[in-house]
Amino acid sequence: MGRLSYLTQEELALEYQDIPRLKSNITRAVAHSPRLARLVAARGMYFRHESGLNARLRELAILQVGYSTRSSYEWAHHIDVALSFGVSEEDIRAIELETHGKPSHLEPLASAVLAAARSLTDDLTLPQEIFDKLAGAMSKEHLIDLFVAIAEYNGLVRVMAAIEIDIESEYLHYIERFPLPK
Repeated sequence: MGRLSYLTQEELALEYQDIPRLKSNITRAVAHSPRLARLVAARGMYFRHESGLNARLRELAILQVGYSTRSSYEWAHHIDVALSFGVSEEDIRAIELETHGKPSHLEPLASAVLAAARSLTDDLTLPQEIFDKLAGAMSKEHLIDLFVAIAEYNGLVRVMAAIEIDIESEYLHYIERFPLPK
C-alpha cells in the first residue's frame, strides 16, 4: 500500500469529483491536494490531446524518463498509453538499446528525443548537439512541449517515489513484457 490513501470520487468535495483520470492511483493520491490534482491531470491531458507534438515522440520521451528512473508505475502506465498512440513494441524495446549506446531501428529524430530525455533526467543538462538536432526538426512550440513533458514526468516519478504509488493490477503485465533494469 502506498504511503497515502487512494481517494475515491465520493471522498472528494463535489467541485473536485470531475478530476480527470481519477481511476489511476497517482491521481487518487495527489487528490489529497485536489486543486493541484486537477492541474496535474489537466497538464497530462494537454500533452495527450492538445499539444501538436508528435505523440510517438512524446511517449518515447516519457518512457525514457520512466526507464531511466526505473519508475515501474510510470513505465507501465506509459507503455499502455504509448501502444494506444502507435508506438510499437520494437520502439519500446529500442529504449534499452539506445540507453546503452547500441544501435536501434529508430530514426535520428526519435534517437535524439531519447537522448534529450536521458540527458535531462540523468544529468540535468542538454548538450548543444542534441538541442540542435531537435531544433532543426521541430517547431519551437513542439520543442518547448517536449522539454516541459520531460520535466513534468521527471517531477511525477519523484512524487510517485516519495509516496510509493502502487501499480494497478491491470498494468502489471507490462512490467513482465518489458522489464526495467535492476
